[in-house]
Amino acid sequence: MPIAPTTFVHANALVEPGATIGPNTRVWAFAHVLSGAVIGADCNICDHVFVENQVRIGDRVTIKCGVQLWDGVTLEDDVFVGPNATFTNDPFPRSKHFLDAYPQTVVRRGASIGANATILPGLTIGRDAMVGAGAVVTRNVPDRAIVAGVPARIVGYVGAQQGRQIPRADYAANGEGVFHGRVRGVKVYLQKEIRDLRGLLSVGEYPSNLPFLPRRYFVVYGVPSREVRGEHAHKTLQQFLVCVAGRCALIVDDGVIREEIALDSPTVGVYMPPMIWGVQYKFSPDAVLLVLASDPYDPNDYIRDYDEYLAALGHARSNNGA
Repeated sequence: MPIAPTTFVHANALVEPGATIGPNTRVWAFAHVLSGAVIGADCNICDHVFVENQVRIGDRVTIKCGVQLWDGVTLEDDVFVGPNATFTNDPFPRSKHFLDAYPQTVVRRGASIGANATILPGLTIGRDAMVGAGAVVTRNVPDRAIVAGVPARIVGYVGAQQGRQIPRADYAANGEGVFHGRVRGVKVYLQKEIRDLRGLLSVGEYPSNLPFLPRRYFVVYGVPSREVRGEHAHKTLQQFLVCVAGRCALIVDDGVIREEIALDSPTVGVYMPPMIWGVQYKFSPDAVLLVLASDPYDPNDYIRDYDEYLAALGHARSNNGA
């Protein structure tokens, strides 16, 4: 049955024949749903919402007043769309000119779109991402990223403790220390700093304040501030990150807890064990990030999809009896 018996459609709403609406969904006054549209269960379609033919909406989706969903838009389960958010589906629109196929815009599960935000065509808004009110989104948004501004830029990550500050008052007298982060296995090292008239020197030495013997290093620099690096985990590789000039921020994520750590001094290093999801962003123009790695480069050691990462974590935990 195209419209489930428990669906509520307001007397002043218009649902065209051929539309599919799941159980317990509510369609309020002056909403218009065209034939061919598919809306899932337990959704809330508020006043003055327009849903075109080739639109797919998952379960438990909330669409606030004044939103138009055009052909090619897919909203996965548990998405929230704020009032007057605007979706587009033609990069070069002309009156009476129609595309043979519309770009596919996908808002992944659990994401939220703020009021009056604009989403350009053909983009993907990642799982659990947050688009700020009034943002103009011109590029794909990574999973769990928080974006704001015109054009939209990443300003944070959902669930991360913003800008973790190293407790400098707790350092030993020689300025060294190892501090455990909130994320499993991640450690923050404060390296020794030597000062004299010739300048400053920071040093790390295995095994006292360098957790493994490196077999590779790479340097990241010249990163535009809007760019995001990382967005992957390693199956067996260990890494040690030091921002030797400028500053950047590091997101570490163990699948349960997410934390943001500020890398703003060559005396601060972060140890990332295997199977930790990492992201680097907020690069200053002069940032130089040094990464020491425990093994040579192996493309098969990377996990680049977050859902695949979570699945691998679950597999590893089940094998360990967790």
